[in-house]
Amino acid sequence: MKTSRLLPLLGAVLLALIGLVWLQQSPGLWRAPLTAAEVGAYLRRIDAQVPLRPEEKVAILERVKAFGEADDGRPVYMLNVMRFFDQIRPMAGGPNFEGTPVQANALYEEAATKLLLKNGGYPIYAGNTAEPNLFSTDAPLDHWSRVLVVRYPSRRAFLELLADPAYGPIAPYKLMSLDLMLTPTEVEMVVPELRLVTIVLALLVFMAAGWWRAARRGTRA
Repeated sequence: MKTSRLLPLLGAVLLALIGLVWLQQSPGLWRAPLTAAEVGAYLRRIDAQVPLRPEEKVAILERVKAFGEADDGRPVYMLNVMRFFDQIRPMAGGPNFEGTPVQANALYEEAATKLLLKNGGYPIYAGNTAEPNLFSTDAPLDHWSRVLVVRYPSRRAFLELLADPAYGPIAPYKLMSLDLMLTPTEVEMVVPELRLVTIVLALLVFMAAGWWRAARRGTRA
């Protein structure tokens, strides 16, 4: 195939790929918000498979219901702030795990990430805390263990994750290993990692200079 035909074809393929990713990551552009019936169906599936503690289940499901019914089609950034237990806290019907809470959560995160990607979500930040809270010594606000921020293309994607049949078996590994603050946030600003931006810009300038130089040589030939 001649180069003159190859480049337009490559451009068309890349544009199609960009379009597909854009649509997957912006479902609010083409898909209606969740209905109350859809949220109810998700809740029944979540209730049946996620082993929530009995004393918390009703309140948690009510909050998840309100979260789903407020769907506006926009992406959601889920803030996970975790505090590991001193040792595994077994759950009724949960697995018999003999490792540490850190190991149990690592097992959960590895498995959950695969399901997350399937639903169009992905983690944008993950890290363990290095020091105590520098601003407050209030015990409930101090000595957290790990922070994770996950982007979901929509609230529907979050509910799809929790309702996925493959999610039920791995959920106990997280719930019996840590206390969790799980807070949905609406994005106002996302700043790309500066080193990556610098590399991309430098490559674009380099390629543009090469194309400009080749074009000048072509006009002189």
